[in-house]
Amino acid sequence: MLLRFSRYALALLFGLAGLWHFVHPATYLAIMPPQLPQPLALVYLSGVFEILGGLGLLFGSTRRLAGWGLLALLLAVFPANVYMALIHEQLGIPGWVAWGRLPLQLPLLWWVWRVRRK
Repeated sequence: MLLRFSRYALALLFGLAGLWHFVHPATYLAIMPPQLPQPLALVYLSGVFEILGGLGLLFGSTRRLAGWGLLALLLAVFPANVYMALIHEQLGIPGWVAWGRLPLQLPLLWWVWRVRRK
């Protein structure tokens, strides 16, 4: 029961985060490392994969693949989180918030790993 609740909570988290990419793309564009090509396309693409990954966690037939996809996505967006920490002052974000987000990736990775099992 707790695992089911955890799965639904994680699916909601990724679904809402993915939706936010479309509602407020400027938020994500601001933290996109400048060396990456097509930043707006990458923002939308990561939003699509967050939504699909969140939805995929809800069904036994897609849960494992969705989990692997979300793990890959979390690793892929990590450079944007590092970049955000490096430029936090330009963004008006307190340093403790920007740098504090980085270690939170580990429990998020673990959470996805845990709920991806059938």
